[in-house]
Amino acid sequence: MASAAEQLAANLNFGAFAKAEALKKRIWFTLGALLIYRLGTYIPLPGINPDALAQAFNANSAGLLGMFNMFAGGAVGRMAIFALGIMPYISASIIIQLLTSIVPTLEQLKKEGEQGRKVINQYTRYGTVILAVLQSYGIAVGLEGGTNIVVDPGMFFRLTTVITLTGGTMFLMWLGEQITSRGIGNGISLIIFSGIVANLPSAFVGTLELGREGALSTFLILAVGVMAVAVIAFIVFVERAQRRLLIQYPKRQVGNRMFQGDSSHLPLKLNTAGVIPPIFASSLLLLPVTLASFSAGQGPEWLTTVTALLGHGQPLYMLFYAGLIGFFAFFYTAVVFNPTDTADNLKKHGGFIPGIRPGAKTAEYIDYVLSRITVLGALYLVAVCLLPEFLISYAGVPFYFGGTSLLIVVSVTMDTVAQVQGHLLAHQYEGLVKKSKLRGRSR
Repeated sequence: MASAAEQLAANLNFGAFAKAEALKKRIWFTLGALLIYRLGTYIPLPGINPDALAQAFNANSAGLLGMFNMFAGGAVGRMAIFALGIMPYISASIIIQLLTSIVPTLEQLKKEGEQGRKVINQYTRYGTVILAVLQSYGIAVGLEGGTNIVVDPGMFFRLTTVITLTGGTMFLMWLGEQITSRGIGNGISLIIFSGIVANLPSAFVGTLELGREGALSTFLILAVGVMAVAVIAFIVFVERAQRRLLIQYPKRQVGNRMFQGDSSHLPLKLNTAGVIPPIFASSLLLLPVTLASFSAGQGPEWLTTVTALLGHGQPLYMLFYAGLIGFFAFFYTAVVFNPTDTADNLKKHGGFIPGIRPGAKTAEYIDYVLSRITVLGALYLVAVCLLPEFLISYAGVPFYFGGTSLLIVVSVTMDTVAQVQGHLLAHQYEGLVKKSKLRGRSR
């Protein structure tokens, strides 16, 4: 028999959506914020020759620069004020979370609840500023090293570029936080999501144009379409997959009433880390490109060699990409899920896993199960992100049909829809409570 919540969810319709005024305001705020972001990706940096920039970008768009452009929503190709995108914030989050597991002071802050989380978020913002300044200065030097890209190269151009790009990143970070608190969904994820989705139509048209010109065969284009549909179905299936641990609650007496023992389950997602590992891995792999841009192609030979080996589709790039995805899958799972805290909460409420002693033994068992399913989750992420990469590298298909972009689009869509359903459920529950109060007064 379906639960009350499931019955209520089944009755959700457009009529309930039309009555949820608070939800509509959140959706309109989210759409407006994303529209502002998209407009910013078309405002170019001052002092740039757009024709020379387009030629230089087309010559280097097959590497990591193309992936960076995908995450930035096309802002890199136009060298807009949002060209850095949200990547410095993601890189700063990686560094702070790594330090949280190493530095005792940060680890103590993490345990202090909401107040400690605010302090850690502030450190992340400081780190974002530092990384954005370094990356924007590297971009300015790299642009000056190009042929006729910068109209008037010099220190003034570098200064304006650093201020503009860093300001753009900080604005996007603030905009993402506003979407999370006042809109629908995770703001940072939605900014990346909107950048990818906005370029999907042009990527689709470009693929068809390549087929018309004979650069791509009709069979390959159909294969890419079938692969995209299969990957989306596989992502939805795995993202909804759970390993449910049976939780038993004994009989208990409250006052003069005796409550029967109940059973529940502890859901452990197969992919607890979500889209974070591919994004983190892509962000770290962009660092060599940033370092190489400082030298404007005239740096040490070893840096040029490393940058070439880490080019998109190269074996070393694939190896590092897979390794970083696996590492961050385990690392982020350990950050967001603490088996010891879960076992302590179960013990406080009298719950236990049948056959497992409460306390430390329960924590060990949960950690054992979580480690095993995280292995499967990491393999799933590597397969989804790498298998299409081979097709992209060796067949020239646009980045937007890669596993990483599809994973981000599907996962963010599922998360946002789940939040919309949660707001609709809350709205309907409020309506039921108001009706029950009115009936009680009339009686």
